[in-house]
This record gives sequence, C-alpha cells and structure tokens, in this order.
Amino acid sequence: MSIETGEGARHFPPFEKSNMEVAVASWVALSLVFVSIIVRWAWSVLDWLWLKPKKLERCLREQGLQGNSYRIFHGDMKENSVMLTQAKSKPMILSSSHDIASRFIPFLNQTVKTYGTNSFVWMGPTPRVNIMDPEDVKDVFTKLEDFRRPSNPLMKLLITGLASYEDEKWAKHRRIINPTFHVEKLKRMLPAFHQSCDEMIKEWESCVSKQGSSCELDVWPSLQNLTADAISRTAFGSSYLEGRKIFKLIKEQTAHTIKSVQSVYIPGWRFLPTKMNNRMKQIDKELTGLLKGIINKREQAINAGEATKDDLLGALMESNLREIQEHGKNDKDVGMSIEDVIGECKLFYYAGQESTSVLLVWTVVLLGQNQIWQDRARQEVLQVFGSNKPEFDGLTHLKVVTMIQLEVLRLFPALVVLSRTTNKTIQLKKFSLPAGVEVGLSTLHIHRDKELWGNDANEFKPERFSEGVSKATKSPFSYIPFGGGPRICIGQNFALTEAKLAIALILQHFTFELSPSYAHAPAAPMIKPQYGVPIILQKR
Repeated sequence: MSIETGEGARHFPPFEKSNMEVAVASWVALSLVFVSIIVRWAWSVLDWLWLKPKKLERCLREQGLQGNSYRIFHGDMKENSVMLTQAKSKPMILSSSHDIASRFIPFLNQTVKTYGTNSFVWMGPTPRVNIMDPEDVKDVFTKLEDFRRPSNPLMKLLITGLASYEDEKWAKHRRIINPTFHVEKLKRMLPAFHQSCDEMIKEWESCVSKQGSSCELDVWPSLQNLTADAISRTAFGSSYLEGRKIFKLIKEQTAHTIKSVQSVYIPGWRFLPTKMNNRMKQIDKELTGLLKGIINKREQAINAGEATKDDLLGALMESNLREIQEHGKNDKDVGMSIEDVIGECKLFYYAGQESTSVLLVWTVVLLGQNQIWQDRARQEVLQVFGSNKPEFDGLTHLKVVTMIQLEVLRLFPALVVLSRTTNKTIQLKKFSLPAGVEVGLSTLHIHRDKELWGNDANEFKPERFSEGVSKATKSPFSYIPFGGGPRICIGQNFALTEAKLAIALILQHFTFELSPSYAHAPAAPMIKPQYGVPIILQKR
C-alpha cells in the first residue's frame, strides 16, 4: 500500500524496496565479477606479451647471453620470415663448401655470427637459447625431466605417437615399439625394400633406353616416390598407389603445419573456425579414418587366427598384444589403444618417408659432384655383390657407403634445429635457465663447428668416418642427425638400411653426374632441394 503526501510523494512498500536493492546489489556484484575477469584476462595477456618476456630477457642478459631486444608479440619471427624469403629467392653457388646455414636458417646464422654461441633468439614471446657445446647438448638429450618437448597443439595434427609423448606414456610406447625395429624384423622387410627399389631402377633404365646412351632426369620425385612406396609396403604391406591418399593428405598437412609454426602460436587460436584450422581438422579426420580401416582389417585377421605379417604394423600389433598378455588384459593402461596405434602409424608415414628421401637425394647430389667417391662406392658394391641382388648381411659390409652416408647426414641432417623447453629453473653448466625458455640445438652449426670437426668442417670428406663416429670428432654429442640420448630416433636403422640398399642398386646399374641445369637450393622443411635434382644418367 502506498501513501501520497505533500507534492504527491510516493513511498514503496518494504518488500518492493527490498527487491530493488537485491537487484541492484546483484547487478553490482555481476559487474564486479565481469570487471575482475576482464582485468585478470588483460593482466595475463600483458604478462604473456610483455612482462614475462622482459623478465626472462633480463635474466638471460645478466648471465652473459646476448640477442636482440624483445619486440612485442612477434619477437624475431618477422625478421626471420623476411630473411627466409630473401634466402629462397635465388640458389646458392655449388662449391666444395657446404655451408648452407646462411640459406636454410639465415636469421639464426646471423645471430650466432653477431652475438656468438652464447646467444638467444625470440620465438614470439619465448626466448630460445642456442646450445652448441657437446656437453650441454648431452644434458639436454639425457635429462628428460628437465628438458621437455615444446607443446604446440597444431603440431599434434601432423606428428603424434612416440615423438610427442613424455614420461610414462613415452616409456611404454618405446618399450612396445622397440621390437618392431629389431634387426631380424628389418631383415624380413628387405624384400619390400627391393620391390620398391626395383620399380625405380626400371623407370630409370627406361629413361636411358628411350634417349640413347644417357638421359637427363630429375631424381627428386623418383626418390620421394621410392621412399613413399617403401614405407607403405614395410608399414602396411601395401604399395604406394594404395597409400597415395594417405601421403597426399600428409603432404598437405605438413604444408599447413609448417605455416602455422612459423608464426606466433596464440593459445586457443586453433579453436577458431578459420579456413586453415578447419582444413587441418578435416585432414586429420580423413587420415584417422583411413588408418583405422587398415588397423581394423589387421585386427580381424589376427582374431581369425592368421599369422602376423612381416611389416611394421604387424610387428607393432604383435608386440602390443604381448605387452597386454604379460601385464594384464583388464588394465586399460596396459598396451596401446587403437588411437595410440593410429598415432604411431602417422609417425611411420611421416618420419619414415621424409628422412630417407632427404638422405638419398643429398647422397646423389654429393656423389654426382664428387666422382672419385662415387667410383669408390661403386667398386665396393660390385666387390661385395657383383651383379647379384644386394642382401642384408652384405649391406653391413659396405664400409665406404657407410662413410658416405654418415658424411651426408652430417652436412644435410633431416633434423636441422631441435628444441626443448624448461618448466623449472635448470642449471646448464654456467647458465641458469629459468622456467619458460626454450633451448635450441642447431644441428647445422654443431655439425660444422671447426673446433669439433676441423678446418674442413664444411667440406664433403667421408674419410673422416673411416674409424666410425667416435673417432671422427671430439664428442659423440657433436654428431646428432637422429637426435641423441634415450629419445634417439628409433627408426634410424630402418632409414639407413633402406637408403643403403637404394644407393647400392643405383651404383650397380648406373653412373651419374649433376646436370648443368642443377640449381643448388637446400630449402625447408627438412633440407629439401627447392628446384629438384636433375642428373645426367648413364647405364653401366
């Protein structure tokens, strides 16, 4: 009930007034919560973009590490992108010096020249400290709890499996996968390698026959097809033609991933429905479906009592089944799930094809440039095998070919820069690295350090490996084409065996030299030849 007095003043009943006060109080409370959220968000953004990077920069500079001053958000990545574009705009001069760092990682190379080995670069708001001393490299590779793999969720759409796991999950997967790459398993895969190599040799012979005594051929596409075919046969028992959709999708996913990691990673950005994000998720879905179909068929065959096949998937599933039987069938944490197996299959496809094709193509380039070593390698192959098909035990006796492989991997490693991150303060010799920094191992620089390798470090000299890796340099951790420590690449013997067989067969059937049209242009990713590798091929 209201009462009016004087000029018609109106009074609200007590309950009405109370409701209004509650509403106002609620509105004020919600406003304060909203403002608090906005302030906290703004503070976290400010901390991420400016306060934390500047704090890390001060910490690094106080210890004598040098680099550019932090530039908000992009750090050094804009300059890095510009320099990469400029470097790729023209080929290098092919000479006896194979110092490709100025073309492949120009910004990092400039940083090392300007500030020395005790330097850092900015990967967006994150500083990356350059690590080049072998003893420091050893610590980074062996202290797994201190140095973790950087987490980029977009990378997981391309590479999952063993390469991306940590701690117990990594240990379990490594234990299960180890038997897959045992030497006896590799022996059984040799016929699949042969089948893939034979098809390439026949194509090359046909090219020579059509053009007379010799022909000009770009071998880069052939070697990519060879390694794609070989990984398909050895991983899944299928040919490259059957697996071409998987490779096509992985190739596209690789291009998108490289583009994404060359820009600053913004937390949560991957959830936005951008054109590239949508396409990457679609590719991942298609890849998962294709691989799940292959794995399900194999599981059905195993359940039907069929013997496991002599391929990587068969060996992996056999080892996984043994792990489950030995450690408990009812424990869901024992063994790999189908999602885990799919992740490892993606890794087989990506790492198995890319690293081997890169090793092969630069072997051809360097042997085409260095005819003396090509002749020496051919003489060895003919001495061991004659005109017979190379077999596994004979491959292990190819000392000259092995020396050449090791030197090619030194000059043109598939892993150019390896990075790790710290989640707590880590002591690395004289440096105390705070949590939140990355460490970068530049394989290109470490493999060309004249203090470790001598004044001829930039030159192709396979004789440096005549007594193996241990006698070639001062420290085993100055040679890291496959990484190092407990997480060293599990498939390195697979790649080396396939590449050694391919080179032996090429040398058996052909002589070759680089074509005058060859343009020397190592380019990202994984040091691929930007303009291909045309050679003059002759039948022996």
